[in-house]
Amino acid sequence: MTYESIGRGAKRAVRKTGKLTGKNDGIVRGYDLRKPHVKVFYAALTLLCLAAVVVSLLPLIYTILGGFKTIQELTRGVKTVGPDGKSVWRMHLLPQNFSMEGYIDTWKKTKFARHYVNSFIQVAGSMVSACLFNGLFAYGLAILRPRGWKIALAVVMGSLLLPGTTSIVPLYININRIGLQGSFIPLWLGVGASAFYVILFKNFYEAMPVSLIEAARLDGCSDLGLFFKIVLPLSMPINMVVLIYAVNGAWSDFLLPYLLLNNSPRETVMVRLFTLGRSKQVSAIDLIRAMMYAILPPVALFIAFQRQITSNVLASGIKG
Repeated sequence: MTYESIGRGAKRAVRKTGKLTGKNDGIVRGYDLRKPHVKVFYAALTLLCLAAVVVSLLPLIYTILGGFKTIQELTRGVKTVGPDGKSVWRMHLLPQNFSMEGYIDTWKKTKFARHYVNSFIQVAGSMVSACLFNGLFAYGLAILRPRGWKIALAVVMGSLLLPGTTSIVPLYININRIGLQGSFIPLWLGVGASAFYVILFKNFYEAMPVSLIEAARLDGCSDLGLFFKIVLPLSMPINMVVLIYAVNGAWSDFLLPYLLLNNSPRETVMVRLFTLGRSKQVSAIDLIRAMMYAILPPVALFIAFQRQITSNVLASGIKG
């Protein structure tokens, strides 16, 4: 954009500020805010975004605060005396006491430590399988391209049209036949055979410079060595994106872990939440606190790695 190509109002802003605002300003630039209708639109858009944030955070805040309440305080409220001298039950968002004893008691009662370990084992295996097996398959489709690779790609693309629940019954039957019920191995292998991850890896690998691949082959690098020494280390942006999907998917997965791990020592957090919901030995407060235990690790992971997650997601969408 040149000085001659901009409007009269923008020229006045340039003469006043000395430079044009950059592309990072977004669709609303600094000199646009001088117009009254743009200011109104910007204020309305800001209020809409704030309202969306409040609506999104309200269930989480209610769950956190509900864990500090008693069952009576949660269901009926706090007993107060009204103006006429009669007792009135009133609901309050904030609890009367912020003691952690309730959370600690629920943790011990539900034995969540063991289920946390089980979920972390499932997540760790899913992370390795998601990057290793899907990456190797995508490496063959994008770089090696053996005979019949187009047929394999068509099968992968066609599998994206099928819902995952359609194959849950034959999958469960075959897992029982080979004796893997009650094991994490089927869950890991299921994540390692994801058509969505394969397409993500394939698109990223195809954007890599061909000169690096050819130089490694001239140096005598094998196909597997090329993947582990060149392709995989240079694919950290897409690896992080796939790992994010794998962690969230493995931690929140319920149906297949419930079918395979129910009533076994390897129950995950989500399976334990379901069994607690049907149990008569725990109260609604215990269930709310257990839900907080399930929500806490993904939230903490996102807060800790927010900058890396955002930058890697953006980088994965840039080809070339």
